Amino acid sequence: MNPGGRNQKLAVVVFCLATLVVLSARTTLAQTSEPLPSWNSGSARNAIVEFVHATTDASSSQFVPPAERIATFDQDGTLWTEHPMYAQLVYCLSRVPAVVAAKPELKGVEPFKTVMSGDPTALAALSMKDWETILAATLTGITTDQFKIDVNAWLADAKDPKWKRPYTELTFVPMQELLRYLRDNGYKTYIVTGGGQDFVRVYAEKTYGIPPEQVVGTVGGTTYGYDENGKPILTKEPKLLLNDDHAGKPEGIHMMIGRRPYAAFGNSLGDKQMLEYTKAGEGARLAMLVLHDDAAREYAYGPAKGLPDTKFGTFPQDYYDFAIKNGWVVISMKNDWKRVFAFEK
Repeated sequence: MNPGGRNQKLAVVVFCLATLVVLSARTTLAQTSEPLPSWNSGSARNAIVEFVHATTDASSSQFVPPAERIATFDQDGTLWTEHPMYAQLVYCLSRVPAVVAAKPELKGVEPFKTVMSGDPTALAALSMKDWETILAATLTGITTDQFKIDVNAWLADAKDPKWKRPYTELTFVPMQELLRYLRDNGYKTYIVTGGGQDFVRVYAEKTYGIPPEQVVGTVGGTTYGYDENGKPILTKEPKLLLNDDHAGKPEGIHMMIGRRPYAAFGNSLGDKQMLEYTKAGEGARLAMLVLHDDAAREYAYGPAKGLPDTKFGTFPQDYYDFAIKNGWVVISMKNDWKRVFAFEK
């Protein structure tokens, strides 16, 4: 017998056994590790785990084929903090000085005059029409490429007023775990937001692991053209194509995704129709709302459950009652989450 050949066969056997041991250890670890470690035990966490098990177990009567596993998430107030105002609005306010510098005649015109004053009381009193004017002036008239550059530059420097941290650090750890848990079980996760689609697409992949093509948001028009060197460009125009809020969310889901979600997550009245649309489908469906009831670790507002009222992320009591009546799960930030942000000690 050839000793060299015997040694080679022995080496192959040892390698195969070692590989089996490693794979077995990984499988055991995956089976024994608990999902959603930043969630407290309770009805909210149980609802998620039971839903995932029911829809991914091939022997289950509620099994969902992988191609149909769609989960949609609102962003502001659901995936990251939305107070004291939406991050995109803060970005738009930061752009007003540049707009006024380019068009000095706007300096004495409302609402630009109020924004330039920096008066917080006056800013808080801005109407929806005022905000529409500000958004149109700061989000349009530039190329999509330049817009992406501008948003990235702002994100690199801007700090939240409460924690003095970049906005992309204000994502909720339990929701990040939920995104990963769903993806690990074959779900494709989408952001469906009332915020600007182009704005959220800039950072969604790096921040949430969600690529830009899986972001559905409020969409404005663009015009195709050429720059001074003849390079094709798209210029953002003040023309609204889709207001992806309230009823606009299921409309956007149909338009951009083409499948009814099996799970949907929100936090405010603006998400009601998306959750209704999700729950109206056949089979196991999961609808969940985040209730911000933790003033110590984040913010507390509703006005459901006697919490303070708010202009951003309104969650009234009748909406809370509607959710419970229709089998939606309300997530208590205070009671269901062990931690809120990654930077917590």
